[in-house]
Amino acid sequence: MSGFSSFPFGALPALLLPWYASAARPLPWRETREPYRVWISEIMLQQTRVAAVLGYYARFLSALPDVAALAAVEEERLLKLWEGLDYYSRARNLQKAARLLVEQYDGQLPADYRQLTALPGIGDYTAGAIASIAFGIAVPAVDGNVLRVISRILCCGDDIGLPQTKQSFRQLLLPVVPQHSAGDFNQALMELGATVCLPSSARCLLCPLAALCRAHQEGCTQQYPVKAPKKARQIQQRTLFAILCRTAEGTFTLLHRRPDSGLLAGLWEIPSVEGALTEEQAQQAAAQLLEPFDLSVLSVQPQKPARHIFTHIEWQMSCLLVKTGDNTLSRSQIDRLLPEDFLLTDRLDSVSLPSAFQSYTSLLTTLIGSY
Repeated sequence: MSGFSSFPFGALPALLLPWYASAARPLPWRETREPYRVWISEIMLQQTRVAAVLGYYARFLSALPDVAALAAVEEERLLKLWEGLDYYSRARNLQKAARLLVEQYDGQLPADYRQLTALPGIGDYTAGAIASIAFGIAVPAVDGNVLRVISRILCCGDDIGLPQTKQSFRQLLLPVVPQHSAGDFNQALMELGATVCLPSSARCLLCPLAALCRAHQEGCTQQYPVKAPKKARQIQQRTLFAILCRTAEGTFTLLHRRPDSGLLAGLWEIPSVEGALTEEQAQQAAAQLLEPFDLSVLSVQPQKPARHIFTHIEWQMSCLLVKTGDNTLSRSQIDRLLPEDFLLTDRLDSVSLPSAFQSYTSLLTTLIGSY
């Protein structure tokens, strides 16, 4: 990065701070510098659009208003509050960190960058954001938006997907972050990347850094940032069984808890098997699934296929609506037959189901009341 020593980094605060004061979007987490609220917003915003977070932020804080409440909440309740934001490991790491804060810091986030990075789920960027916004500590917060802005103003061809590039940019910005307004400076850089220096079409006429930006001056903004091509997303076929089980007490559905490691670890799912099954295979699989619970298959109806895209995997799902025959077992009797990783319920709104299954959970919710 020695080739960029001539760039006037010292001019950035004077250009960015007035622009941010007038152009910043009015977002609820910007109305406070309370460390807990800053932390929650930053974790929610990881790999998630602002528009998606808006609906969750206030609800989450209403239910869990402080570190102590987050540390004490049951995991199922926590995951239900997180439902729809995906990347559930973020919620689990929040609780792990909250419990450490209760044990070691009297329930308060430490006003120290290094101590923040030692907490589960908090890396360099998140620690920088919390430290600067909540505590006024002059450290950078380098996210994807900042990487794009810096790459363009420098015409830097280093791959922003590499950790060393992010660390180099952080070192370039470290002496620039103003002591008196560290949080606003970091948020200004991020806001510039989110609203002006866009990935597909930089809005250079609106940019307060246009006069300094080398990519703008050379007419090559679309060449930056440089990033190695993503690996092709892995396609996985799955067959789901949306089960309607009728008992004397009413109609229920059967859910399965996923393994404690791997994709969607420990979360409830509509029972499924890998692969796209033929009609005959699906009939047999449904019967085998229900047999241990003394339930028989009355009918199997194919539903519309759906897909869900994770970061590196795409699920292509077919679903079968499986109705069980009348049986003499009560719900409590069926419950006693179920292993710990199965759940019989008529309240899908009471458990956390990943958005991957949204198309079919909506169907089940409707049918439970009518079957």
